[in-house]
Amino acid sequence: MQKIILTGDRPTGRLHIGHYVGSLRRRVELQNSGAFDRIFIMIADAQALTDNADNPEKVRQNIIEVALDYMSCGLDPEKSVLFIQSQVSELTELTFFYMNLVTVQRVQRNPTVKAEIQMRGFNDAEGADNKAGTPVGFFCYPISQAADITAFQATTVPVGEDQEPMIEQTREIVRKFNATYGPTLTEPEILLPDNAACLRLPGTDGKAKMSKSLGNCIYLSDSAETVAEKVRGMYTDPGHLQVNDPGKVEGNTVFTYLDAFCRDEHFTRYADCFHGRKVSFDFHNLDEMKAQYRAGGLGDVMCKNFLNAVLNETLEPIRTRRKELEQDIPYVYEVLRKGSEVARAAAAETLAAVKRSMKINYFEPGVLAELIREQSEKYRNS
Repeated sequence: MQKIILTGDRPTGRLHIGHYVGSLRRRVELQNSGAFDRIFIMIADAQALTDNADNPEKVRQNIIEVALDYMSCGLDPEKSVLFIQSQVSELTELTFFYMNLVTVQRVQRNPTVKAEIQMRGFNDAEGADNKAGTPVGFFCYPISQAADITAFQATTVPVGEDQEPMIEQTREIVRKFNATYGPTLTEPEILLPDNAACLRLPGTDGKAKMSKSLGNCIYLSDSAETVAEKVRGMYTDPGHLQVNDPGKVEGNTVFTYLDAFCRDEHFTRYADCFHGRKVSFDFHNLDEMKAQYRAGGLGDVMCKNFLNAVLNETLEPIRTRRKELEQDIPYVYEVLRKGSEVARAAAAETLAAVKRSMKINYFEPGVLAELIREQSEKYRNS
């Protein structure tokens, strides 16, 4: 059996470093590993429209932002299929068929769905306010995601931990379909980030999640100056009032980011960050830095300066590549067009298999003749 990856993002705007450590960096590694036969990377615009139906232009504009970030990070259209969800109509058909295999109550129990509904301010009562009530399309998000995954017979889905309930629901749908109609769909495995700090990177303000509306994101396309400004204002340990005070590493956003980005060689490369007029440190790894912060004497300014150097080393090649791609937008759209054609062809094969298993492939070559023969015989003998 082929090893196939399906993953992607909703086009809600430029991607940030939470996306990078949570999925993008791993996607590039997997793409270049040679361990997978096919890799499909989806820009989920149809899913984005489930809570942006009144603002399609926003979704339309964000597609190019996501595509630019994808390719800037190293997703290569020669190795991965980059495509737009809405351009693969087979996904909609599969979603419709899968709806019959899932109850309303089961979707309501999905913790990711509950959290997303609460985050977006939907409520149970209908009213004049366009935020009142949950759109059916949004509520059916797990079923749509199951269609996305199974359409490409994906064996592996690299996502963050917040998506585990969604993948489990996909697995349930696959098992129900195969039990009802016969072996047809592939049950996917989830692939979580191998660095615990990357499971969910907090916002710069220490909030649990980066959010454009909260203004607590560091974007992949941010300039070096902007990154430095955001790092300077980053949440640390509120009890670390004086440099000599013992500090807490746990829950300290600066150290969470260092857990996600820092490598031992950075301490040699950016040793100057720890040299001041009154004190100097010679750290060899992050554990030594954390120990000093806990003991006291290591100020937040030094920690932030070091983090800024580490982040900008990571982001500089991404920024440079993005600027190059921004000068050739026709090429980016051509990549998405070709990728969408490839994705649609792959999804069409699965849809045909699904219809065949469900016995609704009435006009498939050979099937119609058999149906006519059976029904003609039936009525001749009645």
